[in-house]
Amino acid sequence: MLYDLSLHMGYHYEVPASGARHLLRVMPLSLTDRQRLIAGSLSVSPTADERGTFTDFFGQHTTSILFRGPHAALDIRMQARVQVEATPLTADLSPELPKLRQELADLWSIDADSPHHLAGPSPRLANNADIAAYARDCARPGQTVREIAIALCARIHKDFKYDPEATTVDTSPREAFQLKRGVCQDFSHVMIIALRSLGIPAGYVSGFLRTIPPPGKERLEGADAMHAWVRIWCGKAAGYIELDPTNNIPASADHIVVGYGRDYSDVAPVIGVLKSYGSHRTVQAVDVIPVKG
Repeated sequence: MLYDLSLHMGYHYEVPASGARHLLRVMPLSLTDRQRLIAGSLSVSPTADERGTFTDFFGQHTTSILFRGPHAALDIRMQARVQVEATPLTADLSPELPKLRQELADLWSIDADSPHHLAGPSPRLANNADIAAYARDCARPGQTVREIAIALCARIHKDFKYDPEATTVDTSPREAFQLKRGVCQDFSHVMIIALRSLGIPAGYVSGFLRTIPPPGKERLEGADAMHAWVRIWCGKAAGYIELDPTNNIPASADHIVVGYGRDYSDVAPVIGVLKSYGSHRTVQAVDVIPVKG
């Protein structure tokens, strides 16, 4: 699928910020045999006093911006054209859990793609006994790693209710698990902790998801969304798969990858510091438009 993407993120401060520094991670990646960024642009208003770009450890396009003077708002806009290929699940070559642990122990690589980075606690994802018990209850003897991951994805989708009012970006996985409510970030964080508790390396994927309106309804401009799903290492032969617990589906041609990380802290679209006080108001609009050939 060929898509035109647009993203608008706006921040309006009750009291003008006297200075700020932010990192922006919103540009889709180019991934071999999966996704190709054809063109992309990123603009910010007001104009930053300093601006630079770099690729972080996990391979994400990152833009750094610095404002020295006061500003009452920050406007971020990204546009891109990207080609995405469907990557359906093939034959299950993943081992059972005991063999996966041995394969992980025998793997010496610690490069950006190494599952060792996804095997233990990370900045936002501490071990949790309740989630670990939930994961053990879902796993069955004799299942392959992929079968366990798919079963856990389905159970989270069944047991949790999508509710954007129930949580915030700072809600912990423990709180979301207790509520059994939340958004894609919460679903993904809970699934990652559950998989790691079983010894299965798992990480966070940030990206975009094309939404399809109900039959008979027109598509609303800006109604698509930034999204999150889970990347799971299924052993040396199988490699990684990606599952979306919010929708209980494998990642497809409608899932457009922006970045990979251990949890949300590695891939937050906007992160930084500013000098200000008082509240602020945010707006966000996303469009994922298929380009007809």
